Amino acid sequence: MVFVAVVLYFLLACALSWMVLFPAGRAYVSRRLELVGSRFQRRVQNIARRGGEQAGALGSESAMAMRQGGNFLREHKWTALAALFIMLLPAVVAWMASSRTMVGGFDAPVREANQQVSELLQGEQLVPPAPLPPMLFMTPEVEIVRPGLVSASRDWALLDKDYSQRLLQAFRIMKERHGYDMAILEGYRSPERQDALAAQGSNVTNAKAFQSWHQYGLAADCAFLRDGKLVISERDPWAMRGYQLFGEVAESLGLTWGGRWKMMDFGHTELRVDGVRRK
Repeated sequence: MVFVAVVLYFLLACALSWMVLFPAGRAYVSRRLELVGSRFQRRVQNIARRGGEQAGALGSESAMAMRQGGNFLREHKWTALAALFIMLLPAVVAWMASSRTMVGGFDAPVREANQQVSELLQGEQLVPPAPLPPMLFMTPEVEIVRPGLVSASRDWALLDKDYSQRLLQAFRIMKERHGYDMAILEGYRSPERQDALAAQGSNVTNAKAFQSWHQYGLAADCAFLRDGKLVISERDPWAMRGYQLFGEVAESLGLTWGGRWKMMDFGHTELRVDGVRRK
């Protein structure tokens, strides 16, 4: 309903603008009003001949009103223009306000935040943590949630430098501010591994080779360390709270968090760079 009202309002505004601002428009509207008045007069006169003289008088008055309306528009064009301006002013103000909102929406701040974070991190290069023992990625708890994780790459050197610094910053904030130790489960992913995961079904991933930011070193899946063990499942309330905090921290650093997707991936973050990933 709101969309229909906006469209009708726009069409009315265009028609009034054409009528008020252009002589041809005023002349056309005047002719049409006179034509409608004449037709209405003839029709009423026909009724009057059958039903009496009163209807004829009504027709004459209606035609006169039509002509007077056309004359008024020709003689008071500035008044009509002022009325049109008053009518359009709320729409113009709303449009300007919406334009400012769009500029201050999702895309622009993310790009600005990315640049600011990048500048901040140039002064301090964070060092990746030491690799974790492979046995941590082979426990029954881990295999249930992420089977075959032991063969995944966790080499920080294969990640994009800008992305890895943001992710390391997120790890540090999670530790210092929220008390969560974090670990990377999988970073760079080869095209072959991506296709193999896609072949397992949409419950694993919908992305084929080069359709994921993992292939470009711009994405990673992460989880938590507690008492020397990996905690991945969001069914653990402690882990779920950690994922929510991790998402907030990651987004504050200009990263995209998978927890907001339709197919939620709470431990996933990525840095989207224009012109990198294949469509």
